[in-house]
Amino acid sequence: MNPHPTPVSVRDDHTVSPWHLALLAGPGAADLDAGIAALRSRSACPVTTHDALVTVHTAGDAAATAGLRRAALLTAAGDESGTAEIRPQDAATVPAAGRPVAFMFPGLGDHYVGMGQGLYHHFPVFREHLDRCADLLAAELDLDIRDALFPQDQAPGAPAPAMDLRQMLGRDSGTQSDAERRLNRTGVAQPALFAVEYALAKLWESWGLRPKVMIGYSLGEYVAATLAGVLTLEGAVKLVAQRARLIDRSPEGAMLAVMLPEEQVAALIGEKLSLSAVNGPEFCVVAGPGAAVDELHTRLMEQGVAARRVKSTHAFHSVMMEPLAAEVTRLAATLDLKVPSIPYISNVTGRQITDEQATDPAYWARHLCSPVRFADGLAALGAEPLLLETGPGQTLSSLAAAARDGDTAAIVASMRHPMEPQDDTAVLLKALGRLWTGHAQAGWDTFPAAGIPAAGHTATTAAVPQGAPELTDTQARLHTIWSRLLKSDALPTDIGFFELGGNSLLATRLILRIEREFGVELTLRRVYEMPSIVQMSAAIDALLTGDEPTAAETAAWTAAADARPAYRLPNGLMVHHQNEAETKHFYEDIFDHRTYAKNGITIEPGATVFDVGGNIGLFTLFSHYEADNVEIYTFEPAPPMFELLSRNVAEHGVNAKLFNIGVSDSETEADFTFYPRSSGMSSFHPDEDEEKRNLRTIIANQRAAGEAEEGIEKLDAYAEELIDVRFDAVPFKAWLRPLSAVIAEQGVERIDLIKIDVQKSEQQVLDGIADHDWPKIRQMVLEAHDGDGRVAHLTRMLSSRGFTVHAEQDEIYVGTDIYNIYALRSDQ
Repeated sequence: MNPHPTPVSVRDDHTVSPWHLALLAGPGAADLDAGIAALRSRSACPVTTHDALVTVHTAGDAAATAGLRRAALLTAAGDESGTAEIRPQDAATVPAAGRPVAFMFPGLGDHYVGMGQGLYHHFPVFREHLDRCADLLAAELDLDIRDALFPQDQAPGAPAPAMDLRQMLGRDSGTQSDAERRLNRTGVAQPALFAVEYALAKLWESWGLRPKVMIGYSLGEYVAATLAGVLTLEGAVKLVAQRARLIDRSPEGAMLAVMLPEEQVAALIGEKLSLSAVNGPEFCVVAGPGAAVDELHTRLMEQGVAARRVKSTHAFHSVMMEPLAAEVTRLAATLDLKVPSIPYISNVTGRQITDEQATDPAYWARHLCSPVRFADGLAALGAEPLLLETGPGQTLSSLAAAARDGDTAAIVASMRHPMEPQDDTAVLLKALGRLWTGHAQAGWDTFPAAGIPAAGHTATTAAVPQGAPELTDTQARLHTIWSRLLKSDALPTDIGFFELGGNSLLATRLILRIEREFGVELTLRRVYEMPSIVQMSAAIDALLTGDEPTAAETAAWTAAADARPAYRLPNGLMVHHQNEAETKHFYEDIFDHRTYAKNGITIEPGATVFDVGGNIGLFTLFSHYEADNVEIYTFEPAPPMFELLSRNVAEHGVNAKLFNIGVSDSETEADFTFYPRSSGMSSFHPDEDEEKRNLRTIIANQRAAGEAEEGIEKLDAYAEELIDVRFDAVPFKAWLRPLSAVIAEQGVERIDLIKIDVQKSEQQVLDGIADHDWPKIRQMVLEAHDGDGRVAHLTRMLSSRGFTVHAEQDEIYVGTDIYNIYALRSDQ
């Protein structure tokens, strides 16, 4: 980990990626030229902000661009060298509905350590699905594939190694690193590649790219089958992992690429070798025992035939796989194979897979042993679709270009080659730009729309989405319950209960009303896990019928509900948040009760403020709106909270520098325990028993201060379950730095206010302030836990530094050990 993390300027995109893709459409080339020039000028300005990672700029209706010319511009904020124009490579006529897209999934060969690392950092959908695969694979592999993929997690956007031509040509004689050796094991490489390709496909789908047809190369066919519904994700993971384990335990072999037609290769290979793949008219792959492959390689070199060893540990798709066939068939027979919902091409036949093949367990054994007929498969795809390589490298794109006589206009690769020194996010966005200019069929209205930045055109908005689907009976009845509890009829069915204003007490009342209405009782955990009307209705229906939702359905619902809506604070400010109850409490404390101002804390125009423990950024926003020209430094170690903080700060135009780190007395890496449903109690020093005691007391204080609630007498029945749910934990590794190190790097000469809310780490934060920096600090506010007389100790310490200090306890914290300490310079 980088010991000196670079602060993330709020002028970057809220995804914390500097890249931005502008998709342009206009009636003529002049319109596009003017639009690109305007966007180039805007991107060169260091104060540029982007509302989203991708925006659509059009001179007309954003949905009606079929007859318009298209172009795209990829920029990196403040970096002219990162600018790239993307224009159509040909002037071919496209249908009004656009061109369909075919996904191509590669097999082993182009995999590498770090593949997809930038995507994992910058795209939550990719990260979510890769995490899902990793969690499922953990039980099969006894390892976390993320450790194999990203053994030394580096800053997103870090370039790949310098291009090494010898490695690209397969002539490198250097030794592999430990990380490369681990990932190159078949038992690890195949599951890891499956996970990356599946996550990438789900990211494309989230952007509205729905494949009309798919083709996979070897292992890639498993990804296609999963997306087509032949295999569930759970079944695919099991089959891929156990198949890979069988191969890993089998005798090693070798593979050789040979530039000859299939007929000539068949005449050369003899009994020991097998035809492993047919990739083109004069491009085949042979596999078998290493000695036999070496002997053939020598003969071909003597004859002047081009041939090259393929990076592989085994002889895939050869007779050496036949001893595994029966076990693979048995494994496939344990799965519930379905007919495909999306067409895809079979490696075995080179034609579209049939329902009978897809549902036959023995097919996967034939797939293991038979040659990959990829050239036939490309022919079966035809010339109509755009081809999108959905995985690492560009091997399939190269094969497709050869099959289309060198025409690359409709062939797009979405990940870099292992030796390419490019940023993962830039490569992916360039691919999206090429799909746009190629008129791919996609949900382009997914992205924010704006007027094309050229004279004579006015801004447009994205097309109005179609009306919401009709509610089922259960959904309609549940909607009525929600409306009464949340006092609103405008309730989307795909947004969670807690994101729409629900809280723990309302959740208890919700459970009671569901029990009265439907005669079933949801657990509180299920309410948290399936919080939207769509999800909750499915859970109710499952309880009524006795059919529990499948894991795949639950995962899909969870993914659909992941987006956090904006939440309007009582003062009108919109924020993105994690938990309504916490947000409301912090708002009341900071904005409504003005706790800081009541205790003598002031923020003057031009002040410098340090917010240590920023959470979603409410104190940062308070500082911004309290006075003009305030400069703020905000620290938040938990990645989910940092993402929300970044969005809130960016959308309010706050002059802030954000640091995704913790603050302590030394530079080190530490474990951070994050509670998604009680983020304010997340800590580097977790003590679950103490935190649960505090939460029980806080809930009791809230209950005592409020009016009697319906069902309050039954709350105790859910109290412990509520506590357990609130303390479901997610661990992170976080980098810690002393405050004085940041002060020195940033050249800060005066600090008008430091707010410290770090859950039992306040002493370490203070110990990280060097003696020469203390005189710079004018005011300080700390939340402190009074274990072993901590409050008295901190009071004495701050007094010795020249502050007037007093401590108090909020009413809501009475009975806990949580206090606030206010310190002001005595000479103020």
